Amino acid sequence: MDYKDTKAALTTITYDKNELEAQTENIYEAISIIAKRAEQVNNDLKKELVEKLDEFATYNDSLEEVFENKEQIEVSKFYERLPKPTAIAVEEWLNDKIYHRTPDAQ
Repeated sequence: MDYKDTKAALTTITYDKNELEAQTENIYEAISIIAKRAEQVNNDLKKELVEKLDEFATYNDSLEEVFENKEQIEVSKFYERLPKPTAIAVEEWLNDKIYHRTPDAQ
């Protein structure tokens, strides 16, 4: 999934409770599903960021020299400006992009 093109909110917004619980008819179940998806999104973004920052890693034993790599700083700032994983998960939930099922219901 490409999280860079998401239309999720960059700031905190208030959502309609009825809209959030519409798919499950239970607000707690909906929040649980959104939270699990937010964890997945967070792990994906963290893994992607670590991979990109590892490209800039210099393995020096010298603590005296600290290199400020401009590209590394820009990559970090880009990821900081992305919407938070919870906002991405809520946006996906409201747009029916999250698949969920209840094992009990058949």
